[in-house]
Amino acid sequence: MEYGLAFASSIAFDHDNALELCRRAAGAGFGSLWGGEHVIIPTEISSRYPYTADGKIPATPETPIPDPLIWLAFAAAAAPGLRLGTCILIVPQRNPVVLAKELATLDRLCGGGVDLGIGVGWMQEEFDAIGVPWARRGARTDEYIAAMRTLWSGPEVEFHGEFVDFGKVTCSPRPVHATIPIIVGGDTDAAINRAVRLGDGWYPGQSDPAALAPLVTTMRERAAAAGRDPSSISLHVNYGMPRGSAEEVADHIGRLTELGVTRLMVPAFAFVGPGGLDRMDTFAEHLRTAC
Repeated sequence: MEYGLAFASSIAFDHDNALELCRRAAGAGFGSLWGGEHVIIPTEISSRYPYTADGKIPATPETPIPDPLIWLAFAAAAAPGLRLGTCILIVPQRNPVVLAKELATLDRLCGGGVDLGIGVGWMQEEFDAIGVPWARRGARTDEYIAAMRTLWSGPEVEFHGEFVDFGKVTCSPRPVHATIPIIVGGDTDAAINRAVRLGDGWYPGQSDPAALAPLVTTMRERAAAAGRDPSSISLHVNYGMPRGSAEEVADHIGRLTELGVTRLMVPAFAFVGPGGLDRMDTFAEHLRTAC
């Protein structure tokens, strides 16, 4: 099982601390670095955040959320050899033709190591501020993915859809390995179905093994029913107890391993504050022992 440092961009966003974080993460044995995304945080939010009991986003208006692709380009130079991912990119808020170019460029800079974690978005107020329609954002996301994969497939390609329409064009450079793995975020029925239809991986919001197990079963049953090998959909799961003892870490990871988790996503917020990066080294040692 590989382990990644999730939301890393939000705890180190200036030059010196970002450089140190990237280098320390590589030294601690993390295999990947991840950046989250919100372009803005509205002062008033009525939309319900899906991953907390009270429906409130665990952030303040001043919580730093750097642009993930720009931050990851910095990380590509600071920690060569680590995979780079988004957790998650709100795809329907972006222009898919421009995004295809940005992702392919990043993928080239890091030698083919980009993983695109995607979501359809949950905060209508953010969509309103950006000027992107909230309605049918799921269908828009699906078509944007198809358009990007078309642009990555070769020169002189064309695409004609409801939301994206272009004649023969060439987008160069293209990804190192012809395409970029897409990891679908979310644990709703729609997200599970999207992972089965379009995803190379799935990143549910649930991190508790007991609650996660039925979701994984559902995903695999739907994949099999669709004629797809369930094992072809990699499983990426947040680690919900990063300050546990070595024994607790081993037990928790053992349960996730039994579920077939491919990558453990360790929230970087656990390593904020004095001595945080030293705690990261200690925790990473626990992970290596458990894995």
